[in-house]
Amino acid sequence: MSTEILDQPVVEKEKAPEPVKRVSIIISRGTLDGVYPGLIMANGARMEGIEATVFFTFFGMNAVLKDKMDKLKVATVGNPAMGMPTLLGAIPGMSAFASKMMMKEMDKLDIPPVSEFLEMIEDSGGEVYACKAAFEMFHLKKEDLCPQVKDIITIGDFYEKSAGAQIIFT
Repeated sequence: MSTEILDQPVVEKEKAPEPVKRVSIIISRGTLDGVYPGLIMANGARMEGIEATVFFTFFGMNAVLKDKMDKLKVATVGNPAMGMPTLLGAIPGMSAFASKMMMKEMDKLDIPPVSEFLEMIEDSGGEVYACKAAFEMFHLKKEDLCPQVKDIITIGDFYEKSAGAQIIFT
């Protein structure tokens, strides 16, 4: 009886993907369309039992500044997703109009303002941090920040807190 060795690849069973356990979200843009995706992702993560850390840097810091957080606008100039020429976006009042329309649509969907979103994230166990470099560059004071900011940290601290997490940049 002869035996043949077949040159067939060994088929391994596909492993189910590991569930996401931790996310660290970096928010660097200070516009409505720059801040909300990260807030929605962080809140959604917490609702799914996933640990969430949100790190605000550069103009994203506007979302954690008490005097700016609920006054964010949509960027209408240089924003190709707006579907309008840049020149139209530069018309005085266009950003305010687009922002008002977006907030109206978000209100219909029961999407909360930034300040309330940050409260929800913190209350559910999410952590909110401000970037030390941006904090110093913009000459901010601790009292400028909303109470949900747990600490002002360096990028090294952020990486340490993000060990083993999926890092998402919005």
